Amino acid sequence: MKPKLKVRMVKSLSNRPHPQYRIIAGLGLRGVGSEVVVDNTPSFRGMIKKVLHLVRVEEVEG
Repeated sequence: MKPKLKVRMVKSLSNRPHPQYRIIAGLGLRGVGSEVVVDNTPSFRGMIKKVLHLVRVEEVEG
């Protein structure tokens, strides 16, 4: 099976540019401490790269 990415939001969105709000919402994160498991695809990896300073990522078996 392909590995997936577990993404956990560790920093707040306050005083961040609006596109970062949209990216976090697109990933399905709702606030600090929330986490989601997403597919390891180029589109999700690109989104994560834009907000890497706000999230913690680890690879999990899907």
